Amino acid sequence: MTTILPVPPPAGFSVENLAVSLSGRPVLRGIDLALGGAGVTGLIGPNGAGKTTLLKTMMGFLPPAAGEARFGGQALAAWEPQALARRVGYLAQGSPCSWPMSVERVVAIGRTPHLSRFGRPGAADAAAVERAMAATGVAHLRRRPVTDLSGGERVRVMLARALAGCPEVLLADEPVAGLDPHYQLQVMETLRDFAAEGRGVVVVLHDLTLAARFCARLVLLHGGRVMADGTPEEVLTPGLLEAAYGVTVHVGRHGGGLYVLPWEVSGGSGLRAAV
Repeated sequence: MTTILPVPPPAGFSVENLAVSLSGRPVLRGIDLALGGAGVTGLIGPNGAGKTTLLKTMMGFLPPAAGEARFGGQALAAWEPQALARRVGYLAQGSPCSWPMSVERVVAIGRTPHLSRFGRPGAADAAAVERAMAATGVAHLRRRPVTDLSGGERVRVMLARALAGCPEVLLADEPVAGLDPHYQLQVMETLRDFAAEGRGVVVVLHDLTLAARFCARLVLLHGGRVMADGTPEEVLTPGLLEAAYGVTVHVGRHGGGLYVLPWEVSGGSGLRAAV
C-alpha cells in the first residue's frame, strides 16, 4: 500500500430530514444520516433509489428541497468552495475526461484546491501526485493521453486525481461500473487502503458482493428513503434485498466474508413492482 498522507479523523457529513426533488419529482425523502467517518461506507439500492442524488447533495451540487446537509458540523452553504474541496474529494460516475491530456497532468488537477489563485505547484504538490499515481498503479502511464486509455485505466487515473488532493473524505459514485473483475478489485482495494489511513470513503455500488467484502457499513436506499443501515451481515439479508430489489438472493460465506448471488426476479415486489 502506498500512503497518501496521514490525517486526523475525518470530520464527516451529516444530513437531517433531507429531501431533494429533480424536475419537480421527489427523489430523496426524510433522510437522516451521518456519513464519511473513517472507513468505507457503501451506498446500495436499486436504480432510482437516490444514491447519486445523495452524493451530489452532500457535495453541494444539488439544493435540498427540505432539511440540510452539513460537513464538519457546518452547513454546506457556509463553506468556501475551495476550503471544502481541500477536505472532500469526489469521483463522478463514469469518470468523464474528454481532453487528450497526459495522465500526469490530469492527476495534477487534483491539487488545484491547494493552490492559490496564481500559485504554481510546488514540491509537496508533485509528491502528492506521485503518491496518488503509485497508489492507483498508473505511474507507468504518466505520459499517455487519458483519451487513449482503456475504461479501467481511465477510472484509475480519475481516482488518482481525487486522491492527489489528499482529502479527508472521498465520495465515489459507481467507480467500478462497467469494469472487468480485475479492475473492480483493484479499484476497491485502493479505496480500502485509502480508508485504512484513517480517511472516510462513501462509495455507491451495485455489486453486492463487493459491497459485502470491502465495506464496513452499508446504507440501503429504496424509494428515496433509508431502508437499512448497518454492517453487511445486518443489511444483506434475503428479506431486505428482495424487498428492495425485487429479486431472490442466495447469501453465503467464503473466506470469512459474505457473497451475494442474485438468483431470480420475485413476483410483484421491489423494483419489479415499480416498473
